Amino acid sequence: MKEKSFERKNELIEAALDEFTQKSYENASLNKIIKNAGISKGTFYYHFQDKQALYLFILKTAGGSQVEFINKQMEEQDLKGKDIFEELKLQFQISGEFAAAQPKYYRLITMFLKEKENKINKDLKDTFEGSTDLWLDELTKKAMKNGDFNNRFSNDFLKKIMRYLFLNYFEIFNKEEDYELEKMLENAKNFVDFLKYGFGR
Repeated sequence: MKEKSFERKNELIEAALDEFTQKSYENASLNKIIKNAGISKGTFYYHFQDKQALYLFILKTAGGSQVEFINKQMEEQDLKGKDIFEELKLQFQISGEFAAAQPKYYRLITMFLKEKENKINKDLKDTFEGSTDLWLDELTKKAMKNGDFNNRFSNDFLKKIMRYLFLNYFEIFNKEEDYELEKMLENAKNFVDFLKYGFGR
């Protein structure tokens, strides 16, 4: 998106969220988004190259908002004495609070996760995996330093297993009900408990 803003930018974002959360990317109508935003096609194409550019912008906005929300909430928590598993549960809980506060962003993210065969989603998942690798590396280093993991496993083994489980989380929980907020939080709690009793002391 170009740096220059425009008068009905917020309306465009809302219209795009409505369309992309109700339909798959392929079935979403750019013409409908433009019409519902109350802007001209000329204005749209001045700021975005096409539907894909708008979709990527909205996804990155949603993802960035989620990360910012979680980081801000985590900074306010007293983590003294908490092991890595308790921290993970707290992060999942805060993710639930984000979903409640920003339901359209949450719905967009879940729609993205469901569309596994979409080429755009595959490309974005490559970027997602890179950032997840960095987060997991930091997480496992901290856990190892604090003695949160069972020392019968090597550090390399733990990193590989953790990476596989996190990157394939939505392959494990991929039924329609798993995307409902309450069920997602229940799955997350069980997932962390599994990590703790599988890896922990």
